[in-house]
Amino acid sequence: MPPIPRRALLAAPLAAATALAPPAAQAQAQAQPQPQPPQAQPWPDRPLRLIVPFPAGSTPDSTGRAIAQHLGQVLGQPCVVENRPGAGGNIGTDAVAKATDGHTIGVSINGPLSTAPALFPGLPYDPVRDLAPVSLLVRGAQLLVVHPSVPAQDLAEFLALVRASPGRLSFGSVGSGSGGHLAMLDLLARGGAPATEAMLHVPYRGFPPAVLDLIAGRIDAMVLIAAGVLPQLRAGQVRALAVTAEARIPQAPEVPTLAEAGIPGAASYAWNGLIAPAGMPAGRLARLAAEAQRALAAPETRRLLETAGFEVVASDPEGLRRHMAEEAARWGGLIARLGIQAEA
Repeated sequence: MPPIPRRALLAAPLAAATALAPPAAQAQAQAQPQPQPPQAQPWPDRPLRLIVPFPAGSTPDSTGRAIAQHLGQVLGQPCVVENRPGAGGNIGTDAVAKATDGHTIGVSINGPLSTAPALFPGLPYDPVRDLAPVSLLVRGAQLLVVHPSVPAQDLAEFLALVRASPGRLSFGSVGSGSGGHLAMLDLLARGGAPATEAMLHVPYRGFPPAVLDLIAGRIDAMVLIAAGVLPQLRAGQVRALAVTAEARIPQAPEVPTLAEAGIPGAASYAWNGLIAPAGMPAGRLARLAAEAQRALAAPETRRLLETAGFEVVASDPEGLRRHMAEEAARWGGLIARLGIQAEA
């Protein structure tokens, strides 16, 4: 008979002892608690903070508050809106990028999320590296409007006037590199005018003073979000020559699109997106995106946004990531070609 291995000899008494143990002892041994896999921490486990990089009453603020209210109802924790305006939205967007508490999100706009890197070499955050896209939220068409004294009844006449007298007409915006500024330069370039020399650019700190100067005739034209000028349009204080949307908008159905007016491929929108700091788990991003869609689908919220000239376009995280990349390529390219710089 072959020799029995020493390990088997040592194990035999233990096995025998176990087999001979009283049934109660065996049951007690089997009843010992077994190690369990770690349970995922519930999230959120404290209040959420939603940073809006613009003042109360702005479209990003209104959109953010609708989402915050909904999140507070469905996630079991309050969601507190914090307004952090300044630097065209860059300050508040940077605050989202720098947050490390795992409970901070934000609503920002096209500038800080797409064109800021091309305009600000020292930007303290990188939208691609430091932010996690959650959802595209809303978009709003812009209107090209002129003072009634401008002798142009349509876009073709306006462009002909600009080409015939470079530098004579002026246009306002809320700053170099803003959506309205870039849309006007893009339109002028597509219309055969020397974009940066065709018209005098007058930057303002916000829409209200710019619109006041427009209706007073101190500037001749603007491209701005439709919601910012619809009352003046209806009152006859300005004339609309084109809308930057892909189709006519219900708030001003008489205004032709750029394509209908002879400039195809130039459609553009102001838009808002829901963002989080880079590194937030994909599951949380997906849930936030789904809840943002539900929040904006509420009939009253949708009605208020549409009345103001905005269209709900809520997406998943990949949809916003793709949109940010496309916008950065389009407008960043224009900024580079024309040498546009932000004001110091």
